[in-house]
Amino acid sequence: MKKIASIILENSKGEILLYLRDNNPNIPFPHHWDLFGGNIEAGENPEQALLRELNEEIGFKPKEYHFLKKYECFKGDVTPNVKYVYVGKINKDIADLKLKEGEKLQFFKPKEIPRVKFANILKDIVLDYLKSK
Repeated sequence: MKKIASIILENSKGEILLYLRDNNPNIPFPHHWDLFGGNIEAGENPEQALLRELNEEIGFKPKEYHFLKKYECFKGDVTPNVKYVYVGKINKDIADLKLKEGEKLQFFKPKEIPRVKFANILKDIVLDYLKSK
């Protein structure tokens, strides 16, 4: 089963940073909001994959982060997978980040999350995190 590492990045105001996937019909979940992260490659553990993906996607390495939960995803995604989800702090402005994949970055207030059009099961994961706070 595919393994994925993702992170919920939160600023000091409690807002969640997401990126809008490209509006390309050839990719899964085009024009949906997504968490940062990606596939865990051979020889990597989830944390190593997460840090590599964050660097590749926005050139960022969190100083504060921790493992949240492992989610087994058997439906609602392209293929069954296991998601290793982390939570981290980000205290940078969007202007200080360079998005290398996707259309744009945006911070969302917790009350906005239920209306966000997320890729796969990520809305449930972010809502689960917000309820646990």
